[in-house]
Amino acid sequence: MAEHPNPTEIKLHQESRLLEIKFDNQTECSLSCEFLRVYSPSAEVQGHSPSQAVLQIGKEKVNITNIEPIGNYAIKITFSDGHDTGLYSWDYLYRLAKNYEQLWIEYLGKLDAAGIKRSTDEQ
Repeated sequence: MAEHPNPTEIKLHQESRLLEIKFDNQTECSLSCEFLRVYSPSAEVQGHSPSQAVLQIGKEKVNITNIEPIGNYAIKITFSDGHDTGLYSWDYLYRLAKNYEQLWIEYLGKLDAAGIKRSTDEQ
């Protein structure tokens, strides 16, 4: 089994705002655009250390407008809110896929701790 799985397919479903990824070790996932946006690997979101990370709010309706391959190791995602500074390496995407539930619960917990409610209304 590959120690560093690579995507064999990356497919955007804009209507449902999901990015479907299949890896060469048979791992498959569907990550929401909101999840990918709030876990952007950019310094703007992550900061330069964990204590500098910026909680992303109001990203429930964000979509992906462009996906650009970067060499054979990453993709650059452009979001509908204009954010486009994070490079999603294959290792990072795989880590997001494998830890999706835990990361999503952590994000919801951070919103809750900050007293912020997610908007789930369809607009």
